[in-house]
Amino acid sequence: MAGTRTRFRVVIVANPRSGGGKTARYGLVQRAEDMEAQVWTTSAEGDATSLARTAVEEGAQVLGAAGGDGTVSAVAGVAADTDRSLVVVPAGTRNHFARDLGLDLRDPGRALDALVDGEPAQVDLGVLGPRVFVNNVSFGMYADALLEPGYREDKPRAFAAVAPDYVKGKQWVEARVDTPWGTVEFPQVVLISNNPYHLATPRWLGRRFSLTTGQLGALVLKRPAQAPPDLLRHLRGELRQHKRGAGPADEGAVTWSAPGITLHGDVQCLDAGIDGEAVRLPLPVLCGIRPGALRVLLPKDRPGIPPERAVRHRTEAFG
Repeated sequence: MAGTRTRFRVVIVANPRSGGGKTARYGLVQRAEDMEAQVWTTSAEGDATSLARTAVEEGAQVLGAAGGDGTVSAVAGVAADTDRSLVVVPAGTRNHFARDLGLDLRDPGRALDALVDGEPAQVDLGVLGPRVFVNNVSFGMYADALLEPGYREDKPRAFAAVAPDYVKGKQWVEARVDTPWGTVEFPQVVLISNNPYHLATPRWLGRRFSLTTGQLGALVLKRPAQAPPDLLRHLRGELRQHKRGAGPADEGAVTWSAPGITLHGDVQCLDAGIDGEAVRLPLPVLCGIRPGALRVLLPKDRPGIPPERAVRHRTEAFG
């Protein structure tokens, strides 16, 4: 719908570094401005949250976020708190939230059609203190990799730097996690998601078929008595074991869903990743969910929506 104008005052907060420069590569600024939306880019002087707040103060009726999940969650928090609609433009690397909204990841600009004929939808937001998250909060190997110098430029190198200590059983999450089957002490990986991930079938592994369950998803990989030779292969094996229906008490991987999940321990802080952004969180860590807190505007044509037969099996995702 190039050249079609939006009826509202729209400010899109864009991260020019996300996805290796997707904003420039796909001409997103020009496409948005052709629709009379304003595009404000993040910088050292203006992060996504502060830009979104300023946009609202200056009369923006609709907010947009062009970037990865970190940029989207920053703008989503402002949109939810100020009762603004949010347009998500998938200009990051993974774009988990945009993918699970059904948006076209191959052509990020198609998401701008929502400015003209968007369909509103209310979706949940994960919360952690004053922060919100649209995808997940992670502890363990992934969170440590985010802290490695040059992570954005060379992610495989960053993971290679932190993985050996986890593989050898020398590194773990310095916390305890309450689960429906008791407390897990010092797990290797903790992943808390805004709505549960699907784990039952390989093709849709890690997808969320719903963002409106009002539940967090949790995955905890226990620390094994003997270190596995390959941590990722170990995780895949544990998930297959879980899928076959082994009792939670006997599993190396524990998954469940709940409206609130807590990590506690004896250390003062934990390193974590919130929607791919490295943070340090004081203990205890209390994760919750705000059902229907965010109003998103979605284009009518969303090619990323899974087929109905896949959605029918979404209840197999978590016990």
